[in-house]
Amino acid sequence: WRKDANPPGGGQAGTDPHFMIEDLIDRFGIEYAVLFGESSHLALSNLTGSDWPTAVAKAYNEWLINDWFSVDPRFLGTVFIAPQDPLEAAKEIDRVGGHPQFVQVGFGTGSQAPYGQKQFHPILEAAERNNLAIAVHIATEGAGTSYPPTSAGYPSFYVEWKILHTATLKAHMASMIFEGVFEKFPKLKLILVEGGIGWVPETLWKMDQNWKAMQTETPWVKRKPSEYAAEHVRLTTQPIEESENPEHIKQMLGMFPADQMLLFSSDYPHWDFDSPEYVKKLLPDSIKDRVLSETARELYGLPKPLSVAT
Repeated sequence: WRKDANPPGGGQAGTDPHFMIEDLIDRFGIEYAVLFGESSHLALSNLTGSDWPTAVAKAYNEWLINDWFSVDPRFLGTVFIAPQDPLEAAKEIDRVGGHPQFVQVGFGTGSQAPYGQKQFHPILEAAERNNLAIAVHIATEGAGTSYPPTSAGYPSFYVEWKILHTATLKAHMASMIFEGVFEKFPKLKLILVEGGIGWVPETLWKMDQNWKAMQTETPWVKRKPSEYAAEHVRLTTQPIEESENPEHIKQMLGMFPADQMLLFSSDYPHWDFDSPEYVKKLLPDSIKDRVLSETARELYGLPKPLSVAT
């Protein structure tokens, strides 16, 4: 955590909505803040059984409504679920998904199967039914009941995990495309959270290349995988890869439709928090407005800025 993000009245960073308004929303002129729970909530997908994780998810969603949404309409939120029980997860999405401040369904990347597989379709169907995106957040691969975070097994150090965890995002994205999720649920959007973007161009290229050679294996994939990705998949800027040569980042952003797929994210209040001003410096002028506001506005169906007295 950033120590300067600790609320002056005490408590852990990110636990006081009033201080977050002051320290993040008003300080940086942010129109809306889409809240995403901490690793303890993401890890619900890694627990054995389903009754307790489902109960915790319900309690979290109620807490978000009562303690955060009621404070400021600029707070938007994530419906947390336990995806290992898809039917109960779908019920929870239907229970609270109609609240106007919920904009997505969230869970961790750690799983015993890629999320495009049919056992998870009740979750995807419920999200589409409630006009909510699916947000899959890096953090839980290799924990609890999920498989190791790399195909070679468990790394020794956090730095290894942080570098290598993009493979999990690739797996979930490829699964949802090649299982035909976006043909079955044509309004659904997938957000890959906190996994960087440098891996995206080569993954899109590989998917297109191999789909072209093996179309008979997945005939329900009717378009290039990269076309499904551009329409249905979104990525967050934090943590954006950095290079000693700023031109490298701009070149990378030109290798995939970043103006459609990339969303600004801050990762507040973590130690590697990125402010809008910092990200703005890294982006080409041609996509700054899109990435910093318009892609999210379109994804979540958000109106223009609210005027709120705080």
